[in-house]
Amino acid sequence: MRSSNPALSGNVFQNIDFHADSTRMTITGTALKTLIALMLAFMTAGFTFIKFEQGQNVTPYLIGGVIVGLIAFIATMFKQQWAPITTPIYALAEGFFLGGISAMIQSRMPQQPIVFQACGLTLGVLFIMLVLYQSGIIKVTDKLRMGIVACTGAIALLYLVSFALSFFGMPIAFIHSASPMGIAFSVFVVGLAAFNLLLDFDLIDRMAAQGAPKYMEWYGAFALMVTLVWLYMEILRLLSKLNRRD
Repeated sequence: MRSSNPALSGNVFQNIDFHADSTRMTITGTALKTLIALMLAFMTAGFTFIKFEQGQNVTPYLIGGVIVGLIAFIATMFKQQWAPITTPIYALAEGFFLGGISAMIQSRMPQQPIVFQACGLTLGVLFIMLVLYQSGIIKVTDKLRMGIVACTGAIALLYLVSFALSFFGMPIAFIHSASPMGIAFSVFVVGLAAFNLLLDFDLIDRMAAQGAPKYMEWYGAFALMVTLVWLYMEILRLLSKLNRRD
């Protein structure tokens, strides 16, 4: 019952205090909390993007977003009860970060609405994966879960190795290149991120079915935000590669 999203690992069930709240988590409540988190992220992302367009230095917003987002991420992982506070903070912080990164990438490709395309595709993938999950077209089996977890772990290790090698001037080229191999890699990672959404939906369903306390709705929203941020970044990377080939 593990998810490759660290926020939705099997340990979630062990850490839940089922007596902390008399009201219980619902799927509808989690969806509402996720929508709120998305709106907060869009708000700060839009703010940072506009500031960049106005010629202002957005590096402090970007770095601040990374630091605050990381702190909120760690705090939520270790204290799920804090999720009603830390999840909105995480969403706001990630918005600052994504807005800065998106504006910088967009400035390199002014003729293409790459950021708008990435946002639309991210939301589209979220909707499609939700339909596939709810309809039962794709069932989250143990084998599927294990495969996604293994692949996601391998990709995370590859990114970590590439990051470490970059300090010695030897990054793994195809991760960032617009070569056919680089594009194929990005397509694979986008698909992998999309399939992680299925695991998130599945574990949220399990938490609700087991009567998790109300604050876990915010934790479920946090977990989905983690996957959506990753999915958006990978789609943005893929579109950037495709546009560099034109």
